[in-house]
Amino acid sequence: MKILVTGTGGQLGHDVLCELTGRGHTVIGTDVEEMDITDALAVRRVMEEVRPDAVIHCAAWTAVDAAEEDENKEKVYRINRDGTAHIAAMCRELDCKMMYISTDYIFDGQGSAPWLPDCRDYRPLNVYGQSKLEGEKAVEEALSRFFIVRIAWVFGKNGNNFIKTMLRLGKKYDSLRVVNDQIGTPTYTFDLARLLADMIETEKYGFYHATNEGGYISWYDFAREIFAEAASMGHEEYDNAHLHVQPVSTEEYGVSKAARPFNSRLDKSKLRDCGFTPLPEWKDALRRYLKEIEL
Repeated sequence: MKILVTGTGGQLGHDVLCELTGRGHTVIGTDVEEMDITDALAVRRVMEEVRPDAVIHCAAWTAVDAAEEDENKEKVYRINRDGTAHIAAMCRELDCKMMYISTDYIFDGQGSAPWLPDCRDYRPLNVYGQSKLEGEKAVEEALSRFFIVRIAWVFGKNGNNFIKTMLRLGKKYDSLRVVNDQIGTPTYTFDLARLLADMIETEKYGFYHATNEGGYISWYDFAREIFAEAASMGHEEYDNAHLHVQPVSTEEYGVSKAARPFNSRLDKSKLRDCGFTPLPEWKDALRRYLKEIEL
């Protein structure tokens, strides 16, 4: 299959490109330099030239707090809503599959029940979430066959993420405060890329949720496990004898520019129901990731 992947400069797009290439597909990777998705003519030019069988759309504005700044809001929507609409329109014209990578931020993050992939109770809390939801709607309006895959708490080798932030701060300070009332599950892009490749090779269209397995945790739980695993690899500076991690509420931590969901639990049972192999447990993913980045 000939597959166009957007956002290959980011964590997920990079891993998706590598996974598909390893499977023998013809893969064309683009980032803003090769195809500015906010420019409809640029999208048309590239896609008419490539004429892909499928598009995996990973490109997005993902800086959640910066999205709240007045000078950025228009750009956020141009990328996450309009850029997605441009790609969806060309997928319809070229009659090719489309996969759109979305987020748990389209929900309001209240309650404790895991969000179901076909839930329509959309109430984004911030600009990022609203812009990604409008991207979803653009795909759904343009196409009759599509994959919309919502993910959360993403980490990968090719970019910044929570794990790298914790490791950096853990070297700098002997005490850290981490929120313990936002609940979800991490997603390793290396594992997710395998699943997305599995999916794009099928006709099993629809809405899906995908994170690593292993249960729901808080950011505090995640931080504790990051430091424990790093310490077990011989990095004593992360041992709890040297580094104290304090659990705090979101309110105690302090208000960020963008409101964050408390409940990022995503129900992933649809993956198994549709015959897809779930992602490995997040603790296993964390161990492999720390080895991969040569901590």
